[in-house]
Amino acid sequence: MEKILIVDDEVFLRENLDRILQEERYSTTTARNGKEALAFLQEGPFDLVLLDLKLPDFSGLEVLKTIKKSDPDLLVIIMTGYASVESAVEALKMGAYDYIKKPFKADVIKLIVRLALETQSLKREVRSLKKQHEGASGNRPFIAQSPAMKEVLQQVREVARHAETTVLITGETGTGKDLIARTIHNLSPRANRPFIEVNCAALPHNLMESELFGYESGAFTGARDRKIGLFEAAGAGTVFLDEMGEIELGLQAKLLRVLEDKKIRRLGGTQLHEIDIRIIAATNQDLREAIKAGRFREDLFYRLHIVPIHLPPLRERPEDVIALSKYFLLEYAKKFSRSFKGLSNDSQDLLLSYRWPGNVRELRHVIERICIMHDAQMLLPQHLPKELTLDSFDSPAPSGMPFIFAAPKEGFNLEEMVDRFTLDLIRKVMHMADGNISQAAKLLGIPRGTLRYKLDKYLVDNDQTS
Repeated sequence: MEKILIVDDEVFLRENLDRILQEERYSTTTARNGKEALAFLQEGPFDLVLLDLKLPDFSGLEVLKTIKKSDPDLLVIIMTGYASVESAVEALKMGAYDYIKKPFKADVIKLIVRLALETQSLKREVRSLKKQHEGASGNRPFIAQSPAMKEVLQQVREVARHAETTVLITGETGTGKDLIARTIHNLSPRANRPFIEVNCAALPHNLMESELFGYESGAFTGARDRKIGLFEAAGAGTVFLDEMGEIELGLQAKLLRVLEDKKIRRLGGTQLHEIDIRIIAATNQDLREAIKAGRFREDLFYRLHIVPIHLPPLRERPEDVIALSKYFLLEYAKKFSRSFKGLSNDSQDLLLSYRWPGNVRELRHVIERICIMHDAQMLLPQHLPKELTLDSFDSPAPSGMPFIFAAPKEGFNLEEMVDRFTLDLIRKVMHMADGNISQAAKLLGIPRGTLRYKLDKYLVDNDQTS
C-alpha cells in the first residue's frame, strides 16, 4: 500500500484529500504545516507528498528543498491557490514532480497521484535492475545456465512484481536461498525500501519475539525504553526469515496472525500497529515432515506456501558449476590480484565430478581459497584441494552424469572394468558437449574418428548419452 503525506493548512482541503485518497486505498498521513511534515518524513518513508505552496511557518518551496536534500527520489506534487508561472517553474526546477492549482476536482487529483506513483514504481524497477546488472551493494548476479535455475529465475521475476505475495524458498544449505530472496526484493516495487534478513537459527528463542515485534518500556526486566521491532523497522520493505523451521511453535502462532492481519503488537503493549511488508521465508528442512513431527504448524505452512520456490542442489545442475566457477574465479582473482583467466578442461572435469555437499557456498569458498594460495593463467587440477580429486573416485556422480565406477569388494575383471570406465567417461563428456561428437573428442583429447569408433564399439548414441 503506497503511503502519501498531505501537507496543507486548510482543514477542509486536508480532510477532503485524505478521504479521496483513502477511498483509492492509499495510506495517508496529514500535516498542518512544514514543521509537522518534516517530522513525519523523518519517522518513516513515504511514496508521495502533496505539498501546499503557502504554509503558516515555512514556504512550500523551503519544505520542497529540504525534502529533496534528504531524499532526492521522493516525489512531490505542489498545490497552491496562488499559482503563478514563476512559482511553478521554480518548484519544477527544484525537483517537484508536478504542479496543481486549487481548487481541483477529485478525478484530477486521483489521476495525477496515480501517474506519479506509476512513475515512481518504474524508476525503482529501473534502479534495481541497473543495481543488479552492476552487482551493486555487494549483491552477486543471478547465475542461471541450467534449465532448472532458468525456471527458478522465471519464477523470481513473476513473483517479484506482486509486492504483497509471501514466498517460501526451500533447498539445501548453501544453494543460495538468501540471494533469491534479495533478488525478489530488488526486482519488486519495494526495491528502495529496507531488506531485513533474520537468521532464525542464530537468535535465541527468548529474544526472537522482541527482535521481530519490538517492546514497550517496562515490558520486561531491562526494557527501559521502547524498541521498534524488525517488522516495523522494515518500513514497507521486505523481511527475510531464514531458517524458518527453527522458530518455536508459540512464535509460529504469532507469525501466522501477522501474515493474516498485517498488524503487530509490541511486547508489553496493547495497541495494534499496521505494517506493510512482504515476508519471504526460507528453510533447508522438509516442513511437511516437521508438521508430522509436531514441530511446525500446518496452518502457518500453507500460509507461507503461497508461492514456493525450490532450489535444486548444485550436483543436479552441472551447467551452473562451470558458470559459477568462472564467475568466482574472476571475482577473487581481481580481489587478490591474481592472473587467473579461466579453467583448464581437466579442472572442469574434476569440478563436475565432485558432489558439492555444501553447494554454491562451498564452491565459492574453494575458488576463494585457490586464489589466495595460488597464481596462474589457468586454474589447473593441482590447484584444487585434495578432497575434490579424491571424491571424484569414490563418490556417486552428479545426477544424470554417470562417471567413475565403484570397484567390487571381491575380485574384478580388469578388461571389463576398463570398458566400463571408458563407457562412463564417454557418456559424461558427451553430456558435457550436448551430444556434439567433435566437441566431445576435443574434450577427451582424441581424434574425432577414434571417438566415433568407440561410440560404435560401446553402442553409445547421442540419445543414450544425454
